Amino acid sequence: MDVLVLTTYDESPFLCQQLEALEQRGVSTTTLPVPGDVGAGQSRRPWDYLRYVPEVIREARNGYDLVHAHYGLTAPMALAQRRLPVVCSLWGTDLAGPGGPISRACAPLCDEVVVMTEGMADRLPTSATVLPFGIDLEKFQPTDRRRARERVGWAQDERHVLFPYSPERTVKNYPRAREVVATVDNLLEESVTLQVVHGVDHDEVSTYMNAADALLLTSEHEGSPTSVKEAMACNLPVVSLDVGDVRTRLADVDPSVVATTDDELVDGLIEVLARDERSNGRQAVEEVSQTVVVDRLLELYDRTVDDATTAGTARVRSTSD
Repeated sequence: MDVLVLTTYDESPFLCQQLEALEQRGVSTTTLPVPGDVGAGQSRRPWDYLRYVPEVIREARNGYDLVHAHYGLTAPMALAQRRLPVVCSLWGTDLAGPGGPISRACAPLCDEVVVMTEGMADRLPTSATVLPFGIDLEKFQPTDRRRARERVGWAQDERHVLFPYSPERTVKNYPRAREVVATVDNLLEESVTLQVVHGVDHDEVSTYMNAADALLLTSEHEGSPTSVKEAMACNLPVVSLDVGDVRTRLADVDPSVVATTDDELVDGLIEVLARDERSNGRQAVEEVSQTVVVDRLLELYDRTVDDATTAGTARVRSTSD
């Protein structure tokens, strides 16, 4: 099967891992990102999305079986081409944020819609398949904490709370994380340090998780945060606000805490640090391993192509009109 992948962020680690896993299963993927510069404090212009439309239409002529639009802002461009069935994956912020109206308007027009959580599915005017991004359980697994700290250069006699995001990503609410850890540091005798880790090679993230005592998530909203599932795979305790599917994911994970207020975040982090134990998260996260997720995604791809063919809506797979 040949799949054209549209995305606003072609360097996303969890997307790249999924595409690599699909390639290993015999699916040929071509990624076409939205043009334009994007980064901290810089967003794409409307013109970037407008000039993306003819790019998608031209590329869709090159013999693909379907288009997989990742992130709701790519859905209009996927639908603009009339040749191929469309699978649209919504990541979370594209439904909860400013782009939500676009995602909701396009979802019923797509052949299949994938969302990260049941809550996201409930917000759509059409049916959707709940299928979060999978976790590579070989890459993310528990290792010795002391050795991990030696590798990343963290003090052995301090407590380390991991914040694996750029402080400039406002949705992650770094100021809140900083205040929570500062409060905990003042309340405990031992030193508690907030470790902000971003921009490192994704292969190294597991080492930082194994070096930490807890992961702290203070996001305003999420879909199915990959960092939480990666922490679970490393048996790293998680202290998180009740966003996305975090409460569901951590339902049977101990120690870990899901909070709704700053006081609960502080109390939860103190509790986790006091216990000084690794969690049982790896067992709980097996249901969203990369293998399981890709199996289900391949079934969805096959269904999409078969249904489109049966309905007479599949476009001619050709390199010309």
